[in-house]
Amino acid sequence: MAERGNNGTGSAVAAGILVLALFYVAEPIFAPLVFSLMIIALVWPFQAALQRWLPRLLALLVTLLVTMSVIVAVGSSVAWGFGKLGHWLFLNAQRFQAIYADWTDWLEQHGIAIAGPVADRFDVGWLVGFLQGMAGRLNSFAGFALLVFIFVMLGLLEVEDFNRRLRAPAAQPYGERLLIANRVIGAKLRRFMLVRTVASILTGLLVWLFALVAGLELAAAWGAIAFALNYIPFLGPFVATALPTVFAIAQFDTWQTAAVVFVSLNVIQFIIGSYLEPLLTGASLQISPFAVIFAVFFWSFLWGIAGAFIGVPILIAFIVYCAGIPSVQWLAILLSGGSKSVPEGLGGPS
Repeated sequence: MAERGNNGTGSAVAAGILVLALFYVAEPIFAPLVFSLMIIALVWPFQAALQRWLPRLLALLVTLLVTMSVIVAVGSSVAWGFGKLGHWLFLNAQRFQAIYADWTDWLEQHGIAIAGPVADRFDVGWLVGFLQGMAGRLNSFAGFALLVFIFVMLGLLEVEDFNRRLRAPAAQPYGERLLIANRVIGAKLRRFMLVRTVASILTGLLVWLFALVAGLELAAAWGAIAFALNYIPFLGPFVATALPTVFAIAQFDTWQTAAVVFVSLNVIQFIIGSYLEPLLTGASLQISPFAVIFAVFFWSFLWGIAGAFIGVPILIAFIVYCAGIPSVQWLAILLSGGSKSVPEGLGGPS
């Protein structure tokens, strides 16, 4: 019996590894598909409300226009912000090169040597290559957005029919349990995205105001980048804090001012991330911080920027489904932020 159980566990692990390998290889299909499923869960209540007053296809058109407008707005803020930074960086590349050389000499005088490959790559040629790579990734975003648009359109047309199939007698008892779980996931995702949106807008405004007061160039770009990257927990705020600090070194040519910028931006991120977001989120979305960090890095490894954005929503769905399966409820408890009870899952709505 023990040997049979070990074989079953080994088969499950092997199947999981194969599925993840498939996700990695077929990223151009699965990444926009999962992204579109998250969007469908977010916007379906809006679509259903519109259908009470408008014809179904007209309601679908309005929902798609609003949804894609939001996606384009967030994506454009990132593209515009990094475009402004790239242009400024290109114009001031020699200043960065000189500062880097001065710091390298100072470190070497104190017995700290900089690795040769790093020194060789920090030049204008590397900078141009980096900007070209960024442009290529931005161009690929158009194809990703098109696939997401198609999946969302087809998915919204099929939500009601899919729910009816889950309620069919032949699909019971699993159909009703999946229907309840999907409602729980949808409610949690909508709350999560609402909180992230409020926090992102506030973060972007505060970073923009601080950059204006501190005299940082490209203040609007820093605010736009902070707004968009705040949707990626931990990793996004880190990048949105580190980049202005590096640019402050080149602009003010003093590490003291850069330290003030770094500390001030971290204070903004800490107050919003550690106090405001937990206050708005409440206990229903408590997730282990370690699990959140792992999800962001793991899915960004598999699917790049798209994976970083949807890593936490995937984790939320995973916890909900695990909470409804007795054999893996322990996993849902470990991944959740609380330990007093089993997280909500297939057993009932939130």
